[in-house]
Amino acid sequence: MRAVVTVTGKDRKGIIAKVSGFLAEKGANIEDISQTIMGEYFAMIMIADMSEAKEEFSVIAAACAELGKQIGMSIYLQHEDIFNAMHSI
Repeated sequence: MRAVVTVTGKDRKGIIAKVSGFLAEKGANIEDISQTIMGEYFAMIMIADMSEAKEEFSVIAAACAELGKQIGMSIYLQHEDIFNAMHSI
């Protein structure tokens, strides 16, 4: 199963390292990543393989949101199918 991870907020050092390290600890494998900085804002989207995740998807999604709060970013983890359905209108 694959997931889409979105990260947005004010730019600062270490965002990619924190998020990718967190996902690696949870057993996720980042398959693709795109990030950009627009002025003072950071935006990133990742595709992650969650097939070897060490916890339930909902637990990891909640932990991503919590990590986002800790580092001052918005982090959302969504199942790829749900992400695609939301964007296929």
